[in-house]
Amino acid sequence: MFYLLTLHRDLDVHPKNFGKHMRDIIERKLIDEVEGTCNGRYGYVVCVNKILSVSKGVIRQDGTGFATFKVKYLAVVCRPHKGEVIDCVVTSVNKMGFFAEAGPLQIFVSNHLVPEDYEYNATGDPCYTSNDEAQKIQERTEIRIRIVGSRMDQTEIFCIGTIKEDFLGVINPAV
Repeated sequence: MFYLLTLHRDLDVHPKNFGKHMRDIIERKLIDEVEGTCNGRYGYVVCVNKILSVSKGVIRQDGTGFATFKVKYLAVVCRPHKGEVIDCVVTSVNKMGFFAEAGPLQIFVSNHLVPEDYEYNATGDPCYTSNDEAQKIQERTEIRIRIVGSRMDQTEIFCIGTIKEDFLGVINPAV
């Protein structure tokens, strides 16, 4: 799920930032531009760990005076895989299933992927309740799920999950 990858980025620096603190400015700009973004190829960039190298700047030929620097850096990225088991928190419940979040991941668990002994209950707070009423899946419930599929695009990671297997389901009920 979490990987330490070597990534590359071209950064444009304004001429007013040329000087003795330029490396700090490049580092700050890199962090501002990449941390918290989703890359369709690598996943969600959690944090920049270390800058490995910064090339010599090349002045752009468009008359702006900006310089482009090639930056090589280490970053922690989050990329879910099919079959992975994760703990998450339920954010909303409806008759079609429920949504949960685990960090930057949004996971949907369809009512077809919930055990047979759970029934949707719309009275009061919407929830899935087990037949013996010992467990409830409602907002803020901590659950353990297995990812059965995922889709990544340029802005988000979306997963489909299941709790219909052994050792999956409610970890801590909502408080």
